[in-house]
Amino acid sequence: MQRPFLGATDVVYRLLSTRKQGMIMAAPTYYVGIGASAGGLEAIEHFFQAMPRHTGMAFIVIQHLSPDYKSLMVELLSKKTSIPVCRAEDGMEVEADTIYLIPPKKNLTIFHGRLVLNEQETARGINLPIDIFLLSLAEDQGEKAIAVILSGTGSDGTRGVRAVKEHGGMVMVQDEASAKFDGMPKSAISTGVADFVLPPEAMAAQLLAFAKHEPLLVRDDSEQDSAESRGITKLFALVRNKTKVDFTYYKPGTVTRRIERRMMVTHASSLEEYIEYVQSYPAEIDALYKEFLIGVTSFFRDVEAFRYLAEECLPALFRNAGDREVRFWVAGCSSGEEAYSIAILAHEYMDATGDHKPVKIFATDLDQNAIQAAAAGVYPESIAADVNPTLLTKYFHKNGDSFQVARRIRELVVFSRHNLIADPPFTKIDLISCRNLLIYLQPKVQQKIFEYFNFSLNPDGILFLGSSESLGDASVYFQPVHHKFRIFRSVGKRSGPKAMSVTSVPSPTPGSLAFNPYVQRGSRAGFMDERVLERFLLGIEGDILPLSAIVTEDLQVMHIFGDASPVFRIPSGRLSMELSSLARKDMTILLTSLVQKAFRSGEEQETTVMMDEGEARQAMTIRVRLLPQRKGHPNLAAMMFLPAAQRPGSPTIVYDLSKESEERIRDLESELQLTRENLQATIEELQTSNEELQATNEELIASNEELQSTNEELQATNEELYTVNSEYQNKIYELVSLHHDIDNILNATGVGILLLDENKAIRRFSPPITRIFSVLEQDVGRPFSHIAHDLEDVDLPALVDAVMATQKTLEREVRAGNSGQVYHMQISPYSVGPSDFAGAVLSFWDITASVRLRQELSALERRLHKTVRLALLGFWVSRGTEGDQYWGEETFAVFGIAPKKTMDLPEIVALFDPEFQAHVRDAVLRVNREHVAVDTIARLRPDLGAKWIRILGRWEEGPDGGEVSGIYQDVTCLQDWKTV
Repeated sequence: MQRPFLGATDVVYRLLSTRKQGMIMAAPTYYVGIGASAGGLEAIEHFFQAMPRHTGMAFIVIQHLSPDYKSLMVELLSKKTSIPVCRAEDGMEVEADTIYLIPPKKNLTIFHGRLVLNEQETARGINLPIDIFLLSLAEDQGEKAIAVILSGTGSDGTRGVRAVKEHGGMVMVQDEASAKFDGMPKSAISTGVADFVLPPEAMAAQLLAFAKHEPLLVRDDSEQDSAESRGITKLFALVRNKTKVDFTYYKPGTVTRRIERRMMVTHASSLEEYIEYVQSYPAEIDALYKEFLIGVTSFFRDVEAFRYLAEECLPALFRNAGDREVRFWVAGCSSGEEAYSIAILAHEYMDATGDHKPVKIFATDLDQNAIQAAAAGVYPESIAADVNPTLLTKYFHKNGDSFQVARRIRELVVFSRHNLIADPPFTKIDLISCRNLLIYLQPKVQQKIFEYFNFSLNPDGILFLGSSESLGDASVYFQPVHHKFRIFRSVGKRSGPKAMSVTSVPSPTPGSLAFNPYVQRGSRAGFMDERVLERFLLGIEGDILPLSAIVTEDLQVMHIFGDASPVFRIPSGRLSMELSSLARKDMTILLTSLVQKAFRSGEEQETTVMMDEGEARQAMTIRVRLLPQRKGHPNLAAMMFLPAAQRPGSPTIVYDLSKESEERIRDLESELQLTRENLQATIEELQTSNEELQATNEELIASNEELQSTNEELQATNEELYTVNSEYQNKIYELVSLHHDIDNILNATGVGILLLDENKAIRRFSPPITRIFSVLEQDVGRPFSHIAHDLEDVDLPALVDAVMATQKTLEREVRAGNSGQVYHMQISPYSVGPSDFAGAVLSFWDITASVRLRQELSALERRLHKTVRLALLGFWVSRGTEGDQYWGEETFAVFGIAPKKTMDLPEIVALFDPEFQAHVRDAVLRVNREHVAVDTIARLRPDLGAKWIRILGRWEEGPDGGEVSGIYQDVTCLQDWKTV
């Protein structure tokens, strides 16, 4: 598979160029890759609404985004979670407690904990960003990777979750019921690797519980204590008893990691607790069995290796085969992608060279579910990322959201369940492919399997291993063809100290599997013991069961009792259990006819025949009786061969096999001749039609390819647009809420507001404005100059033009003619950006009450000033302890000096006659420092008229700590004052 990646130099340069100097980054405990497509926005929001701020995990969200529209995901998601949200940037280091979002038109991968952005590969057709990221996440973070698949169409993410699981990560999938679009969740669930299937709001709690678990088991067999070793052995026994498969020979690290993963999923705190859970819930044994058997594969995995295999190895294998069948064996085939890849290569070779030979590919695996899925040959559309478009069109049929392998390829592959450790190997094989399976097994078992492979391969046969596998001590059997691609050639050694004889093939064990799916070991015909079968077939106590055979409805011989030599022969070549292959040639027609009649009629069939036994001829009665049906078992019939003399009531008609055969042959020849004549006429008629149909078919294939490509593009575009639509719908909801907020604010303030666009047409207005302007709802969009108003002496259009021209706010008081109301008018430019304006905003505050109050205060102030002047009074205020004062205008008039801002104490004292200066200073300081009231008189200097001035002062508490206020009064004209 060709995945988007950067060269090492390019990646290092990017990482170094973006490193944050002097900052310590918090490394995440887990890296959570979240994949979502159509309908995923709501699921993502629910997921993060339930996620706390601090988890120690990093979240990377991968969506199908439209390249033509700006994504609003950052601002939308930021309102739903307290976790920081940012858009991923090239080279950005992933930190804990942060959400990263994929930008549009990019594919995102991770390399050494840093995000790497690449342009989408539009040339390959369908783009699968979720798979691309999860594949890189699995390889980069291993057990620290967590994959979460949410709502979406298609199958993006399916390959990714397999990779995450293979590398020891955890997988969560949204349940189909809660997903708006269940395509992606359904495809991910179908892989069987999902640890949890939950609605988004429940995922957070499960994820946190999973993250809290620490490693519970020792992963080195040498360090495990006896109790832990016994516990694991007990688990192996429980699995073996139910599945008949023994995992004892798997590597301890691999098995222990898988057990630990299930312990985390089931929240078991110890191995003993997990064993109790397994014994209480037998379904957990199946889950653990599937965990052990997780197999990750893909079409043409390691493209260069398959290219070398096709160009360099296959031609030699076909040449060496001569006229015989070419036989391949794919061991540990999982879901079948590799077996079909080899079948496609073989078919391509035969088409290109014209060297057509019978090809048989045996694909085997322990997992029966995987075998059944592989035999169907149906795969998600995500395989388009692995298969060349030409091969995809040629060897696959599109069916909805999936591809099915063409029948001509499926016919080359035979899938069967097989235990590589316990079951006998296949023989006369030209190529064995066993990739990434042996790495899970212990070295001794690996070497034994290599001996099996040596036994299976023809001389010069090819062994194709995974990139992490090596031969070890088995290199004596093979010579390297290509070290990098792990391709080896058998040297044909079958002797020597390490060679394996046929007798060394292991005998069946509880973990081995029978090749025949109908016959179970330890039983007669799979459903009853021999004594019961004898009584049923003969109905005679004590009789000995004669030659008998158990046959299925499709004429497969399941079991033979007694001496088979009179009727059955074992032919040379590949063994077939069909009745027509095993029976004597002269009896084939009769026997198959009797069995078919018995199944059609449901009644017992019986006839007597004359058989040649050497020079003698003897009569034999053949009886066919149906056996009782059992649920889950095939329909069976028992065929018994009895000496004619043993049955007094035998039919009187006796068939001569040779004579019957001759007559049957003549009838068949006559029918065949008639059929040939009819067929020839039909062929001639069909040839013409076939030529026309072939031309039409070619046109349809071309059209279908174009439509298929267009459909894939439209589907991807539809997913992207659905995501954009979801974001815009959320944004519209926010805008509607904001619109209601603005309406309520405008109504509550009572301010009349009129919004004008750049053409001075009415854009919007608040209800209070109708008291000034004659405007209705239907006037929105009308020119402002067409609307009448009640303001006096105001040229509003001119003022609006001035504001729009200068972009400066204008304020003014205006009066309504009819009502007499006074308004504060403000005309401001309508801003649409920092320096962009498009229209004007007219605001009117009703200040009638304020104006009246202002007028009343002004009149009161005038009267107060007049009174003060008549009373010869002047006010003063002092803050602080130094006696400095602030004087009003009247105060300076009382003293007859020019006004100034403030008067300090020395200046005030200097205004008085020297005789009174000390007295004035003490009075002012007392009221400022001691906060006591002062009421005294003093005389001014002669040059200031020697007037007598009354000094009054009082301390008053205030919000700022208090102040001293008082008055100076000219009391010269009063005769009652006396000097102090």
